[in-house]
Amino acid sequence: MHRSVSNEILQRGGKANNERLEFLGDSILGAVCATLLYQSYKEKSEGDLAKIKAVVVSEDILSEIALSLHIDEMLLLGKGEELSGGRAKKAILADALEAVIGALYLDSGYKTAFDFTGRCIQPEINKVSGENYHKDYKSLLQEYCQQKLHCYPQYVMIKRAGPEHDRTFWMEVRIGETAYGTGAGRNKKSAEQEAARQTCRKLGMTNEE
Repeated sequence: MHRSVSNEILQRGGKANNERLEFLGDSILGAVCATLLYQSYKEKSEGDLAKIKAVVVSEDILSEIALSLHIDEMLLLGKGEELSGGRAKKAILADALEAVIGALYLDSGYKTAFDFTGRCIQPEINKVSGENYHKDYKSLLQEYCQQKLHCYPQYVMIKRAGPEHDRTFWMEVRIGETAYGTGAGRNKKSAEQEAARQTCRKLGMTNEE
């Protein structure tokens, strides 16, 4: 391993720490994704490109890429994190992928890091920008809130009705002190997705009626 990379994983007390590499890799990932979108979709507006990018670099997608690369098998985790299923946690996997990108940049330069990152995310860009893509509105809303509002959306169950085998849930999205969209579904997950969709529409993040 290149000396500049090996130095980066040293933390106080000699413990491994990827946080600085994650910071670097996150910036490179964003630049690569933005470049690919800019070059591939000349007809799309800045807003449309930003929406696609927010989904592609989301924790859900990055963690899946990390799993496909078997990064979970190479993680060095503390005993507590290991016992609590850290190798399957999306946040840890996404951060680890960003650290790999940062390390590759330091080791081999921007072109190598760009090519590797592009190979990882181009298929995801194609999926997200495709007409048949089923939007993950919760991920889209969370990325928007983190980047624009510096907070996380909260989902609150406001009502449920029906017998155990045929129950309907109503979930509401709250951002800060403000209530936004409300959605109904046969389970909490689908109700949250609908509430997130309504909130994205109210915030002008989609063109849906």
